[in-house]
Amino acid sequence: MAEAQALAERIAAQWSPTAIYASPLQRCLQTGDAIARTTGAPLVPLDALLDIDYGDWQWKTHDEAAQEFPAHFSAWVNLPWLMRFPHGECLQDLLLRAADVLRFVLDRHTEETVVLVGHESVNRAMLLQVMDRPLTQYWRIQQAPCALNEFEVTANSVRILRIDDSSHLSGFVSPP
Repeated sequence: MAEAQALAERIAAQWSPTAIYASPLQRCLQTGDAIARTTGAPLVPLDALLDIDYGDWQWKTHDEAAQEFPAHFSAWVNLPWLMRFPHGECLQDLLLRAADVLRFVLDRHTEETVVLVGHESVNRAMLLQVMDRPLTQYWRIQQAPCALNEFEVTANSVRILRIDDSSHLSGFVSPP
């Protein structure tokens, strides 16, 4: 929770968001709430920011998934764009959801600063789109918890200003 507060203070010091949208899962709502309390912007849960649906892998460790689904696990690690989680989503599904989030925000918040609090997978999918990169680049984008990604979208361009910036967390020790 201290990391979420550090992120909230960084956002409040640099920007004046008009809205905060967060995945309805608890850790994202807690982070979104810290940002909302610090900036005064309203927080709205948004289902489209949910993590990828891991299907039969949900709540399993990497070791458990690798043991129970060895072929799928290998595909996820090596060729994630060709894999669908058993009874879950694939990256193409996630990419469509992330695109819908971007369109939603652009339609409702033209020329406004908006904070999106999502999961690593959703953040990667959004970044792939704004950077015009293929899904084959999925694992090349790093996303630390409570890190910042900043991009600016205008009618004719996208500017990437920062990716995976966690300088506001310099006093925290990462878990092993």
